[in-house]
Amino acid sequence: MKVISLINMKGGVGKTTLATNLCDCLSKRNKKKVLLVDIDPQFNSTQCLFSGDEYVQYLKDKKDTIINVFDDTTRTSTSTVNGISQSNSRELKDIKPFKFKDDFYLLPGNLELYKLNMPSGSGRENRLKKYLQQINKEEKFDYVFIDTPPTPSVWMTSALLASDYYLIPVKPDPISFVGIDLLESIINSKREDYDLKIKCIGLVFSMVEGEDSIVYRKALEQVESNKWNNLKFAKYIPKRTDVAKYQLNKQFILDMAHSDIRTALTGIVTELENRINNETK
Repeated sequence: MKVISLINMKGGVGKTTLATNLCDCLSKRNKKKVLLVDIDPQFNSTQCLFSGDEYVQYLKDKKDTIINVFDDTTRTSTSTVNGISQSNSRELKDIKPFKFKDDFYLLPGNLELYKLNMPSGSGRENRLKKYLQQINKEEKFDYVFIDTPPTPSVWMTSALLASDYYLIPVKPDPISFVGIDLLESIINSKREDYDLKIKCIGLVFSMVEGEDSIVYRKALEQVESNKWNNLKFAKYIPKRTDVAKYQLNKQFILDMAHSDIRTALTGIVTELENRINNETK
């Protein structure tokens, strides 16, 4: 099992789109068993895989979400779904991810993360790592992808502690590159605090308007002139206005008619697997 966090300090860079489609492609095309963990309190990945009604029913049925991993206390909560209720902590081995389809599983996000008291240094930031180790004994996942929040937090720390690698989606614009440099400084700080062994597996351009666009060419020049050049993936995700529409209908890039974006995704998946395989030789 290889665990990969998708991470950037800038929102709106296509992180969730890349996370969900990597999982879909690896499970559908490459026949890998994958788990997507939505640790972003905004739970965008979850919204790509559940309709609103389905998610409400999922919560009413008291099925597991990411909050069960971190909530190790008995507490009273109030929500628009269940009203006032008391929740008891769950053993990590009993927390079950949702089978979205075939070999594609999801541990859904939960807005209640915002209300959970998680002081840094309490030890609970290690619970995601322990959970993944526990669940893999039964499920034997090939890959786990973690969709992280775009802000420094205990949730980001938990994702980094649980991961072997981090993958950086980046939109080709100057502000996104500021986010990359900030991310690197934060990860280096966490390396010192927690003795992290995590490695950067690469940088993927997303939402690219075309190779001939001035913005993309300038972004490429900026990457090629610094340390990120060797980490840049050969393929990129082109900008397509109907990607969001497909996501709302629980469809993916491989379902789209545009051959260029399908080819781009499969190329990224192939390069990702090759990089990981080369790392483990």
